[in-house]
This record gives sequence, C-alpha cells and structure tokens, in this order.
Amino acid sequence: MTRNPYEVLGVAKDAPAGDIKKAYRKLAKTHHPDLHPGDAEAERRFKEISQAYGVLGDEKKRARFDKGEIDADGNERMTNPFHGGHPGGHPGGAGGSGGFHYTVNGEDADLGDLGDLFSNLFGGGRGFGGGGRPHPIRGQDIRYELAVDFLDAVNGANRRVTMADGGSLDVNLPKGLGDGQTIRLKGKGMAGMNGAPAGDALVTVRVRPHPSFRRDGDDIHVTQAISLADAVLGGKVRVPTISGEISLKVPENTSSGKVLRLKGKGIQRTGKRAGDQLVTLQITLPKTPDPELAALLRRRRDGASGGEKARAA
Repeated sequence: MTRNPYEVLGVAKDAPAGDIKKAYRKLAKTHHPDLHPGDAEAERRFKEISQAYGVLGDEKKRARFDKGEIDADGNERMTNPFHGGHPGGHPGGAGGSGGFHYTVNGEDADLGDLGDLFSNLFGGGRGFGGGGRPHPIRGQDIRYELAVDFLDAVNGANRRVTMADGGSLDVNLPKGLGDGQTIRLKGKGMAGMNGAPAGDALVTVRVRPHPSFRRDGDDIHVTQAISLADAVLGGKVRVPTISGEISLKVPENTSSGKVLRLKGKGIQRTGKRAGDQLVTLQITLPKTPDPELAALLRRRRDGASGGEKARAA
C-alpha cells in the first residue's frame, strides 16, 4: 500500500507549496538513482518521493487528495453510495417491503431485489461506465528537474533524464530555454487505467550560471577587458559570444564602461528576432607595471601641472 504523500515528503498537511517543493528537491537529490547506481532501495525511495510530489506538487490533485477523492497514487477512489443500509428495514425503524433500504446521493430509496442493487451500484457508481465496465482514468503526470549548462540552454541540446523506475527519457532542449521553464513529454508519465492514456513527464529545467555571460530576455551581456593602448589608440580584441569567439573593433579614445552592441549575437528562438550581445568594455592595466608607460604618464601629468601653474601666475 502506498504511503501517505505527506509522510513520504516529511511535511505537515497544512504545509505551504514552497515547503513541499523544498522537501521534494532535498529528498530527490539525496536518493537520485544516478548517485546510487545499482541500489534498489534508493530507486524505490526515489520513485516513492516522485509519486508523492506528483500528488502534492499539483494544487488541484493535492486538494482532491485532501478531500479523499483520489488516493496516494493519484488514482480515483471508489466511494460506496450506501449509507446505513439494512436488510428488511431502515435503521431508524421504517420498515421496508422485503427489500433493502438505502440512500443514494442523500435521498432514501428502496430496492426490490439484489439485481436492482448491483445495477445501481455498478451502472452509475464513480469509476464505472454502463454495464459495470471500469471507467478509463488517465495516468498521473510525473515531475522531474534537470540541471543544464547555460550554453546548452541558450543554444539547444539533447539531454537524458533518469526516471523513478530506473529508466531514462531523452529530452530535447529547444534554443533559448530559460531557468524554471518546463518541457512536457506526452505519454511519458504513469500508465493509465482501464485503457486510458498515460500521463505526461514534466521536466523543469534549472540553468546553471555562466562565469562570463548574463542573460536579459533574449540579449546577452558580457564584460570585455581591453588594454589602455587599445582604449586610447583603438584596436581589435577577441570577444566570446554564445556561438563562439569573434573579433571586435574598439574605437579610439574609448572610456571604461562603454557598451558596444553586437546585433543578432544574442539568443535565437524559433519564430522570433534574435537578441543582441552587449559588450561592456573595461580598461585593464597589466599585472606587471610598465616603466615606460608610467614615465610617459608622469611627464604628461607634470606638464599639465606646470601649465596650470604658469597660467595662475
């Protein structure tokens, strides 16, 4: 029997959604099969944790579970439409006419024989179709998280996710995927019941930060170091972009903090205009002091000071 999902995740029944998500992430990370290869117990716990979050992580399913409408696996619960039925008469003393007295949807009703009793039970009860046939119930969705590198998210890539049962799913990351976005894999969730389709796998992507690039919408920002000589005289520098290095022309007399725009070098998403890359130039002095440069600047500074003194006199 599947354990109560609140117990599985170790949270209270009135826990806010944020606490439930934190508990799931912590447990899933601890028991992930990739960290315990060949450990059947870790696989079982990971599956149990995923199933629990599949119920509690969905607001509607959580509400239905709390009301007793679905069980811990997310399946519909069978409910008995009889309330206090007694053969031969009503529990309160009202006699019947040799049949069963029971209530349906809160209203009293009498059945003359067992045939009618089972016809009512299986013909119109929850979870059954006409003639006693089980009602198809769609499979439960399963949620996963996938950590990906920054460049894989913006340029697109193919990655593999390990499932709770030890299997794997191939995930196609489209270009321009952002942190927290979810990819839906149709039919890759839990199996359906009574011929119903399977649920979906919902893969939420977590994008690792990049040491150089920063994303703003579809634009990419990067800071590029330039020498004092290039800042004063102009020149060319190699600048990284999300699709590889390119040569960038630095104008003469460029101040530190100047921003140059590389059109179309940002994120390209299907059906949308490509973003730009914004390069912030930062003048960087050499680690080892340059005596000639220091002497030149000292003469310039002293000459400027002398001119100011002469004008003042």
